[in-house]
Amino acid sequence: MRIVSYEVHDVRFPTAAAGDGSDAINRGDYSAAYVSLHTDGGPSGDGFTFTNGRGNEIACAAIHALAHHVVGRTIEEIAAEPVKFWRSLTADVQLRWLGPEKGVIHMATGALVNAVWDLRAKLEGKPMWRLLAEMPSEELVRNIDFHHIVDALTPDEALSLLESRQVGYAQRLSVLERDGFPSYTTSVGWLGYPDEQVKSLTQAAYDAGFRAMKMKVGGPIEDDVRRAGLIRSVIGDNALLMMDANQVWDVPEAIANMSALKEFDPYWIEEPTHADDVLGHAAIAKAVAPIRVATGEVAANRVIFKQLLQAGAIGVCQVDACRVGGVNEVLATLLMAAKFDVPVCPHAGGVGLCEYVQHLAMFDYLRVGGSMADRMIEYVDHLHEHFEDPITVVGGRYRPPVKPGYSATLKPASIAEFSFPDGPVWRHG
Repeated sequence: MRIVSYEVHDVRFPTAAAGDGSDAINRGDYSAAYVSLHTDGGPSGDGFTFTNGRGNEIACAAIHALAHHVVGRTIEEIAAEPVKFWRSLTADVQLRWLGPEKGVIHMATGALVNAVWDLRAKLEGKPMWRLLAEMPSEELVRNIDFHHIVDALTPDEALSLLESRQVGYAQRLSVLERDGFPSYTTSVGWLGYPDEQVKSLTQAAYDAGFRAMKMKVGGPIEDDVRRAGLIRSVIGDNALLMMDANQVWDVPEAIANMSALKEFDPYWIEEPTHADDVLGHAAIAKAVAPIRVATGEVAANRVIFKQLLQAGAIGVCQVDACRVGGVNEVLATLLMAAKFDVPVCPHAGGVGLCEYVQHLAMFDYLRVGGSMADRMIEYVDHLHEHFEDPITVVGGRYRPPVKPGYSATLKPASIAEFSFPDGPVWRHG
């Protein structure tokens, strides 16, 4: 099956006006730099990287710049030498200067790599989580580029860990298919929502079965304290409350503000400072314990995750499905987190990220982490209706997808309506 052509679409949804997705530094229009890989007789493979509106055209341009590494290849060829294929994208001798392995070029790599995996899962007739979970350990290891991480995880260690998780696999699969996977909701606590809306959304989420909620912090500390008290008054003492500062604080400020917020028993503080400040995260983690530090949604690559784990800087790993270089690099990150005994709660939200990461969390449970303890999938109630295979969440738990692929395919009508700048929503909006 050969990939013969591709299409890229700049798709943007007008979420800024309502405050959806608003936090201490962001108030944008959820967007996808979306790519479809067309084959010579089979299905298309679809992938995207998530952005926040302006600049989505740059991500689209980066996909165009990298697509020649994908078009013309067969799926069999890519599967036979996966690291060689992955490095053709991440180590392009001309584009590497714009990274390396970070920023918009690496996000475009993630879009293309994920599209290839979506195509492979469709061809094999399996949802992505099952494709990965049923893959032999040796093949999973062959898909990982261990360059620059062997001081934290070797191929032999990865293989041993994956083989050890074969024990109990059938039982875990039965639990997953019966009970689904636990989640937490971020939709209650966007920073742009007024108090009454936060209160009503929190109550609705609690009534729907959610027992873990996340709020945004990073505004005036007195506002954060008031909103935390409001949410805690609705959910009671036994539900989990997480907080997310979206990198806005300096290290001493993060420590001081969490001292003010600790009375509300936060389970974690997410992105308390600059995403690249590994030692800053480590200092915060030491100072605010037993509150966990969580981060990873804008961690650029497996090397940053390696350092965060080595430094004891995080208690929750929040790898993003398309900020890093797609499924291959996610595999490396999941295995490193398992070795360091740090639970993975992937970053979601945005547009399509919930659809992506459900597969990653379920695979992690079945073959890598081996447990649901301390693991949750992020949930936001935005834009799922635009996907051919949207998430299903019942009673606060994700149901395993059953359709083949990575759940990344947008409906053609949604692409047409929300394409920027010529879609009807943007022409008339």
